[in-house]
Amino acid sequence: MVFAHILHHHQQVALHDQAVKAGQWSRNRDFCFTLSPLTSLKGLTLGVVGYGDIGQQVANLGAAFGMKVLVTSAKPKTGLPPSIQWCERDILLKQADIISLHCPLTAATKYMINNDSLGLLKPGGLLVNTARGDLINEADLAQWLNQNNGFAAVDVLSTEPPSPDNPLLSAANITITPHIAWATLQARQNLLNIAVDNIKQFLQGDVVNCVNG
Repeated sequence: MVFAHILHHHQQVALHDQAVKAGQWSRNRDFCFTLSPLTSLKGLTLGVVGYGDIGQQVANLGAAFGMKVLVTSAKPKTGLPPSIQWCERDILLKQADIISLHCPLTAATKYMINNDSLGLLKPGGLLVNTARGDLINEADLAQWLNQNNGFAAVDVLSTEPPSPDNPLLSAANITITPHIAWATLQARQNLLNIAVDNIKQFLQGDVVNCVNG
């Protein structure tokens, strides 16, 4: 889902599909046309905030696209692949062309994206959130987007389903999907398999994935 949003933004597949079906290609004198700038991911800087299992996979995919990959996390990471570099969060926010959030929602990360952090982002940058809605102060992000400072793509919101007056629903320069990153049959089957395996292990006296309250 992260790269679906990234490619949707940089390659504009849906926009050009609609134009072709509306007859614009048929009326065009050349063999191709573009309606907006298209950007190769190669050479862009991807910033991954949170370096757990999902963050690691996103970072690896970014490297496979030829992107420079920066990652940040609560604790510095060592032994990273040559194509991936750990840095402090503020440095990542300043240098990344695309920022993807993959951290848990805690007291330390709630509203980590706000007026102050948005002010560090590159003009025209893309912010992607498939993690937790409350990592973002939505009013601050809406204001930032409406001022044409950059773009956003989110699969999660602070309240789901969202209130009709959620400021992101009417904001400019944002793509929103309805929390579907987990919704493939394969992903849901994997969740069930993990739950079943946890129960089996517990009944056999081996506690796994234990969260101590």
